Amino acid sequence: MSAKKTLQIALPVPLPGCFDYLYPGTTPPARGSRVQVPFGRRTLVGLVHGHGLSDHPKLKAIQRVLDDSPVLPEELYRLCERAARYYHHPLGEVLSYALPALLRQGNDAEASQEKRWQITERGQHVSDDQLSRAPRQRQALHTLRDHPKGLSSAMLAALDVPAAALASLRDKGWAEQVTQEDSAPPRDILAQAPLAANAEQRKAIRALEEARGFSPFLLDGVTGSGKTEVYLQAMTAHLAAGKQVLVLIPEIGLTPQTVQRFRQRFAVPVATLHSGLTDRERLDNWLAARDGKARIIIGTRSAIFTPLAAPGLIIVDEAHDASLKQQDGFRFHARDLATWRAQQLDIPVVLGSATPALETLQLARDERFQWLKLSQRATDQGRPPIEILDGTLAAPGQPLLPQSLQAIKHCVEQGNQALVFINRRGYAPMILCQDCGWQAECRRCDSFLTWHRSEGSLRCHHCDYQQRVPSRCPDCGSSAIHEAGSGTEKLTELLEQSIQVPVIRIDRDATRRKGSLDAHLATIQQGNPVVMVGTQMLAKGHHFPKLSLVVILDMDAGFLSADFRGPEQAAQLLLQVAGRSGREDQGRVLLQTRHPDHPLLQLAASGDYPALASALLEERKMAGLPPFGHLALFRCEAMSMAKAMEFLQQLAGIPLPPDVYLLGPVPAPMERRAGRYRTQMLLQCANRPPLHQAISLLLEQARTLPAARQCRWHLDVDPIDML
Repeated sequence: MSAKKTLQIALPVPLPGCFDYLYPGTTPPARGSRVQVPFGRRTLVGLVHGHGLSDHPKLKAIQRVLDDSPVLPEELYRLCERAARYYHHPLGEVLSYALPALLRQGNDAEASQEKRWQITERGQHVSDDQLSRAPRQRQALHTLRDHPKGLSSAMLAALDVPAAALASLRDKGWAEQVTQEDSAPPRDILAQAPLAANAEQRKAIRALEEARGFSPFLLDGVTGSGKTEVYLQAMTAHLAAGKQVLVLIPEIGLTPQTVQRFRQRFAVPVATLHSGLTDRERLDNWLAARDGKARIIIGTRSAIFTPLAAPGLIIVDEAHDASLKQQDGFRFHARDLATWRAQQLDIPVVLGSATPALETLQLARDERFQWLKLSQRATDQGRPPIEILDGTLAAPGQPLLPQSLQAIKHCVEQGNQALVFINRRGYAPMILCQDCGWQAECRRCDSFLTWHRSEGSLRCHHCDYQQRVPSRCPDCGSSAIHEAGSGTEKLTELLEQSIQVPVIRIDRDATRRKGSLDAHLATIQQGNPVVMVGTQMLAKGHHFPKLSLVVILDMDAGFLSADFRGPEQAAQLLLQVAGRSGREDQGRVLLQTRHPDHPLLQLAASGDYPALASALLEERKMAGLPPFGHLALFRCEAMSMAKAMEFLQQLAGIPLPPDVYLLGPVPAPMERRAGRYRTQMLLQCANRPPLHQAISLLLEQARTLPAARQCRWHLDVDPIDML
């Protein structure tokens, strides 16, 4: 039997390797092109991985070639290959993750015709008096007048121009939508002059401007030191040379203000990539980046897989943030992939943070990263001191100490804004019976139910199980049921009773509706006295000029965490929250804690993050933990603890290289979650090669073990959450 031409296809299935299919045509599609193939009873879209010959008698043929040229450039394809190898994840799933949803579904890789809003000739002559009773329309008209070439829907959203106002202007004949035509790049890329930089900023900007080829930088700047201004000025030379800049941010909530800042500075197209976009918007922006039409690309962690026509610089803002690590499915870290990709593209990469991750900090100490320091705020104001208050002195049911409440009242009376930070949403973290000690627990998890008073329900924040609040204790029948602890909802209620200015709650519950977060932030940015009550959504990236007081509650858990990363992450959160205060006027930070004498907490409260980092790094070094060692975590869950444990016990019996230490298997710190029992097994090694060799051995056996069919399991390389 003569061999036939085949294609090796990477498919989005949880199986290793590629699959062979016959190709009946003459010229096979190039690597990175999409094809449609039969797979069992399904039809899947995969990417061509390679070409070959086969004499296998039962090979199926591809059904259709979807692309005339590769939809995924070779450079990006190689990045996916490297990520698949390092994280030991099926290549087909990694490649699929790198594509927008519409391309995964087999749609054409063509952008839709973008329409832009423009002011009409009649609209140019409209006076403000004609819109005296329509302030939003008046503002929308001013915005269009300031941009004679028109604005896209994304740009208008970034500038907070309401769609209803635009529709009203269109009905009056004062605005219109026109099809976007490709235009020549602007001669002057700057739309706004840069701000004056201090000596430290100028030194950092100069180092970034002089960088050639692959040059990794750590921009280590205290909160308010002007890291964004350094980014903006460093980008200018790359944009002027016709290059693109990729900017990664940790969370979608930071996208609007970041986009607005960049669009105000540069007269070049800016594209965004995040989960808040429609599938069509995401594909259009992805294609704009691939074709070189978008010059600045801003996105969350998945944006690291954006194709770039002319890459010049990669920036990772808030590079310490845990949100940059994908925690399900393909578990990658965007910070590390950004460095890999910059190395592959031979361009500079900047990791910016006020509280760098210890792994990044050690790379800078070892001179593998160039270390750029900004030790002073960009304004004349110094960092506010953190005052430690003994939280054990709080009255029952009163989360705020009298000193804290008095400070908040004084702050708003002076015309300033205050922030009360508590990283716990809901009214109270639990309810209990004062007679018998009963506590409301989740039926599916080893956790307590949080009382959401406004919804009249008890809710689990791990599996979203809900139930009504009982009127009597289910155990003893007593009516003495009370809440224990406080969340954002309770704090908001207490402050509304004591403070005469608006109290704005910002957490996942209060910002569930689309646009609600932007509306809250817009109110705050007006500068009127308000009190903010929020979770970590407010901890990073936001600039509130009138915020002069921050009160921080319940930060103890992080410093006492069973996870070795707990103190690091708690200190980062503490300093990031504290850094919101006193950007323009003298600020103040109050920290309520039940452990005021904890040495790590005191180090963090002193604002000396380098000293804290040194102490934690010394501990890590003695224990062989990252960055002085490397970890991989196998997790398993099943309907019974015995089945979950059996699978990992069978894995644990496989011989490993001598330098690899195996810890476990053991039940997870939260043994039961969403009705399933969880176990985990940790691999630890001083060097990566033996660790990855061990992982490959275990994975090869894991897929053949009978116990694997009775559970769900996954691998997490370089885990950041050990709980």
